[in-house]
Amino acid sequence: MDRPATPTELDAHDALIDTWLAEQLAQNPVVAAVERGEPGQRRWYVRVLGEDKDVYSIWFTLGQRTLHYETYFMPSPTENREAVFAHLLGRNAKLYGVSFWIGEEEAIFLGGQLANDGISPEELDRVLGTVYATVEQCFQSAVRLGFASRFGPPAETIADAEP
Repeated sequence: MDRPATPTELDAHDALIDTWLAEQLAQNPVVAAVERGEPGQRRWYVRVLGEDKDVYSIWFTLGQRTLHYETYFMPSPTENREAVFAHLLGRNAKLYGVSFWIGEEEAIFLGGQLANDGISPEELDRVLGTVYATVEQCFQSAVRLGFASRFGPPAETIADAEP
């Protein structure tokens, strides 16, 4: 969309997202909770139940031209920082509709944006599914690399130590 959405168009997108999220909360077992942002904001917080990452939130923010979505992926790695960043940047090349980036306090986020004229229940399903699948596929490897000493010695060290 080359022009900003009108208030009427934004209201229609807002209502569509509200309806879709209510359906997700009622029918999708990975959606644990949905909350709206402050009054006057077009922002939603969706609590997701994962497997590798137990619980996380996806924030949806409706703007004049795009719907922005993001999740806090993990804190700044304390070990192997360059390897973690290289690993996730490499993943970016294979992802569709989402990417990793470094945010405040060098924490790692995952998210993307969708043009307002592309907002539909099917696209919102795709966004939710993509964020969920990417977190599930990438979280354990990134955390184990970025906080390696918390997980004990690598498997090859354990194997080498046994008689």
